[in-house]
Amino acid sequence: MNTLYQKMFDVLLKMGALSASLQEAIVANSKLLSVKKRDCLLSYGQKSDSIYFIVNGAVRIYYLNSDGAETNTWFLFENEIIISVYSFFTSQPSFEYIEALENCILIEVKKERLEWLYQNFVEFNIVGRRLTEVYYVRNEAQANALRMLSAKERYFQLINSYPALLQRVSLTHISSYLGISRETLSRIRKK
Repeated sequence: MNTLYQKMFDVLLKMGALSASLQEAIVANSKLLSVKKRDCLLSYGQKSDSIYFIVNGAVRIYYLNSDGAETNTWFLFENEIIISVYSFFTSQPSFEYIEALENCILIEVKKERLEWLYQNFVEFNIVGRRLTEVYYVRNEAQANALRMLSAKERYFQLINSYPALLQRVSLTHISSYLGISRETLSRIRKK
């Protein structure tokens, strides 16, 4: 088995069983992508029809507010799934962007291929449900942090959860994610 795919299978196996035939079907119904830093995987107004697994690299998901300023909503790294949830599941145009923060190696599965895998491998539905639960809980925790924690608490929670973040993501992107100005972030970091 390709070692790049094995990274993905190691993550998926934590969610449930993957038969050898399912693993072969996943490889046959996906493709490896090499993406350069700053490449867009999805832009505003496009319909998302792909889900990605990050083998190597980092991406961000962001949207533009009414003034055209970027608001970062997710940073994703190796062994994580990239998806524009709203656009992918509703087939509506995206309101967000997905951009590579680094050169990346990704595994892409098109929506119709994912549906085929679900229909033909019942056990994959369990894996998909559990992955959805993991990301739903993560999204809820992020929303709660924005509502309930101070900027300083949000910063330290983020750094504790992702210690390498400061080496991989600009302070401008981090401050946007935290919902604070770059200056406020600098003051928090000096304390």
